[in-house]
Amino acid sequence: MTEKKKDNVNTKINDPRFKNKKDPKLVLLAPNVKGIRGSVAEIYIDPITRIEGHLGLRAEVDVTSKRTKNTWVFATMFRGFEVFMRGRPPEDAIALASRVCGVCGASHASASTMANDMALGAVPTPLGVALRNMAFAMTDLIYDHSIILNLLGGPDYSEIVVSKLTPHCWEAAKTTPAEYSAVHGYRYIADIMRDLNPIVGRIWQLTVKYQRIAREAGVLIYGRHSHPSTLVPGGISTDLSTGNYLLEEYIFRLTKLTAWVKFVVAIWMDLADFYVNHCDYAKNGYTYAKPIFYSSGAFDDPETYSQLGDNYKTIYENVDKAAMRRATPPGLYIGGELITEKITEHQRNVVELVDSSFYDEWKGKTTLFTKTDPAGNPLVGGIEELIWYHPWNKTTIPKPTDIKWSGKYSWSATVRLYHNGKLYPYEVGPMAKVWVTAHSNLKGWVEEEGGAVKHGGGKIEVTLPPSRDVTDLPKGTWEEVSFTYKAPEISSTIERVRARAFDMALDILDAWASALKAVYYINTKGMTKASRPWKEPAFALGFGQLEVPRGNVEHWIVVKNGRIANYQIHAPTTQNVGPRAPKGELSKYIPNDPWVTKSPEGIPLSPFEAAALNTVVTEEVKPEEWTGLDFVRAIRSFDPCISCAAHIEFVKDKKVLKSVKKFLTNACSL
Repeated sequence: MTEKKKDNVNTKINDPRFKNKKDPKLVLLAPNVKGIRGSVAEIYIDPITRIEGHLGLRAEVDVTSKRTKNTWVFATMFRGFEVFMRGRPPEDAIALASRVCGVCGASHASASTMANDMALGAVPTPLGVALRNMAFAMTDLIYDHSIILNLLGGPDYSEIVVSKLTPHCWEAAKTTPAEYSAVHGYRYIADIMRDLNPIVGRIWQLTVKYQRIAREAGVLIYGRHSHPSTLVPGGISTDLSTGNYLLEEYIFRLTKLTAWVKFVVAIWMDLADFYVNHCDYAKNGYTYAKPIFYSSGAFDDPETYSQLGDNYKTIYENVDKAAMRRATPPGLYIGGELITEKITEHQRNVVELVDSSFYDEWKGKTTLFTKTDPAGNPLVGGIEELIWYHPWNKTTIPKPTDIKWSGKYSWSATVRLYHNGKLYPYEVGPMAKVWVTAHSNLKGWVEEEGGAVKHGGGKIEVTLPPSRDVTDLPKGTWEEVSFTYKAPEISSTIERVRARAFDMALDILDAWASALKAVYYINTKGMTKASRPWKEPAFALGFGQLEVPRGNVEHWIVVKNGRIANYQIHAPTTQNVGPRAPKGELSKYIPNDPWVTKSPEGIPLSPFEAAALNTVVTEEVKPEEWTGLDFVRAIRSFDPCISCAAHIEFVKDKKVLKSVKKFLTNACSL
């Protein structure tokens, strides 16, 4: 960024016209109660705003206890990205997949690149892995976390909202000291809330600036944002003719962002503690009574990933070793118990159901691509009726109908995981990522090589390095700062927000580790190549899986005769938002565990609906004036991306009959 541009940004932030002024008109606090029958109020919010949209919520709440009796969360959109892939060269999927979303394009492009690495038998050089890590940390994690915490979710905890809807919390905030005051500079919690006021609040304004700096750092490597132009199978095509200059520009921004991360983490650690201790929010919006988490880990070890192999079978057989070396480790926990740390065991037991979705069954209408993974292990326990629902074999057939709350009501399919004869919902996101890391005994490459992070035994300790003279942030952010995360027993609304903030500390450390690796490879080892040539196999399978801002993202690819025969995408929101399932013939796979949150009729709920069902209204206004604040807080804590979650294709016998590029609709009008 030029000095002139920097001055312009700082001038705007310090302009008196932008100083904090209380203006309730900035936030619409309209009631969302559709009606009250007897003692039950129906809250209906469509669309839920300040997310990547097209998501609605219906909830029935007891007006006396303020507890939720039933709820439905539904996607009101369908799209056709997976069909665009069929028949194309596999490498085209990277550019196409990034267009799934205009915010998290690099997330999908990265997962697609990894799927292509495997299927096309080529992995990057160590330098290529380090560059991928560096870019991704910026354009997605630091950038996206900043936005959801302070611009999108932040207003829910601002003075404007809190003072009007929960005045007892506001009064407590005025006298509650901020523990991290020395870092962020705010004396009381209320001071933080004032600066979270949208547009006029200083936190809001600073976020606009620093998310831009994060994107600039990533674009140095990706070429552009949000759709990377340099990701290719087997590496990254960044111009390294001036590699030292690129690293200098990147580290200049990384230093500023390190101070920014200290500021943001300190703010949200204080706010989370306040809501737990003063606003009865420790369990509000929890998902499951015992954790059901999956994290695929983030930031590959350059040395390990670069040696996976040169064909899809070998790469698949070695990919678990690489994943378990990631800076943040993978892990699947069901009922709070570790099930596996192998990402291949997760991927081969995933199914996608449409019991409550606007789609038709495809079982028996198409043929299977494969019954086993590349290592010869059976998919979904080898159960024939479930193998059809694995993403390598999935075909999506849209069947729009009127909404029936006891039947089909969403355009999102439902993701479940087969384990011990049952199909479980599971939660992904920063909450899962830091919780798994806190409990993991795996030591990733950053920690093993001396990075300032320690984890295990249910906690994580990080120390962020000095970042001097960042003049628009408090001096407390210029010094070395340490943070400790202690994993809670459950995933609640406020703990998901805390986890997202703390994840920024992990991400910035991993960005530093990757940047120092790149400096070593270029300056000490004299490396100039970041890629290896890919192949054109007659047949291959591939999948790519990594942690992105919203949680685990996963892409599957089937290649036949050098072309894409099948392609499937699970965004984090796909796994979190799915409607009720399994039903009908597959209801025999419903888990009996009492800690799995279920609907009143006994069907397991995905994390969005589980969190909404376990939400208690805290608004201190008459029931007919409820806005649904606690529900949107619960949903926004996941940072939903509905454009990522819903996809369609028209297929018969593996042949595309019709393509639908993009179609948006309010599902309740169908």
